[in-house]
Amino acid sequence: MRKFRCDYRYFHLWNIIVMLLFSAMPLAAQEKWEWPEHPLNLTTLPSDLTASELREAMKDFTSGLGVRCNYCHVGEEGKPFSTWDFAADDKPNKERAREMIRMLGSIDEHLAKIKPSGETRVNMICFTCHRGRPRPMTLNEEITEAYRKNGLQPAIAHLSELKEKYYGKGIYNFEDVGVLTAFGKSLLDSSKSDEALTVFQLNVEKFPQSSWAWSAFGDGQMKTGNKEEAINSFEKALELDSHNRYAKGMLDKLKN
Repeated sequence: MRKFRCDYRYFHLWNIIVMLLFSAMPLAAQEKWEWPEHPLNLTTLPSDLTASELREAMKDFTSGLGVRCNYCHVGEEGKPFSTWDFAADDKPNKERAREMIRMLGSIDEHLAKIKPSGETRVNMICFTCHRGRPRPMTLNEEITEAYRKNGLQPAIAHLSELKEKYYGKGIYNFEDVGVLTAFGKSLLDSSKSDEALTVFQLNVEKFPQSSWAWSAFGDGQMKTGNKEEAINSFEKALELDSHNRYAKGMLDKLKN
């Protein structure tokens, strides 16, 4: 396939929209669909894009973001593509996609100025950041946003949903004790101590051998006035890691 000014990554974002089409449509409807040789309303993709290049671009976009064609385009899922209005600019995600394509072009220009650390240059594409998600957020950002929208229990449930969907795919690190630790501490800083304790409790249940999970739990207990429980948690943290200076310092402070 030919290269455009930012090679194939330049049309990587618009692909998000088209791969959906094939997997969502009945085979008969797909067989009738023909990719246009002269696509309309291309503002960021090359105006002379061929039908086969457009098809590959759309497939890249949809797989990169894990979405369906109607994420950006006007059309009803399950209906023949002939009923869709692909040229319409009605959906905000379409303009976001265009800006992302422009951003990729800018990143590519900067990458060209950097001496590669390996034999070949890093290839910046949609999947590099999105990895099959419409919004490329960290696990902690996912939980925090879910908390802001719906509260603690839905946020915890969202974490379980993400793990069920993405575990083993290299998108999130579900074995990182720091995720719930950071989330719990943000709740403590917002004077939401009871909710913070719930998160810290969940953290030690998930990572019972983590000295830092127990240290964070001790912090929460201490700030809620549970001195004896805090001492137990810091002792547990020190038992798991004798080099945990923070736990040792907190124990000295609580016992004196």
